[in-house]
Amino acid sequence: MSHNLSKLFRETSQLPEKDRATLVGLLIETLDPGSEPDVEAAWSEELARRVAELDAGAVETIPWEVVRAELFGPRYEG
Repeated sequence: MSHNLSKLFRETSQLPEKDRATLVGLLIETLDPGSEPDVEAAWSEELARRVAELDAGAVETIPWEVVRAELFGPRYEG
């Protein structure tokens, strides 16, 4: 890692968490080659379908604590 990059990392790591998260999102967007309209439309339709299922009570949600325990094991149980 170059000296300038190391310095930038040290400085940005001191930002509040929310600002660091925003910065990460902005940096990731610079890596995105651009989305295709058909893909965006398909994702929008899928999102609308899933929201409708949730609103209708057709699917059961799983609490984050359960998902976290299944993914990372019992040491992460809340």
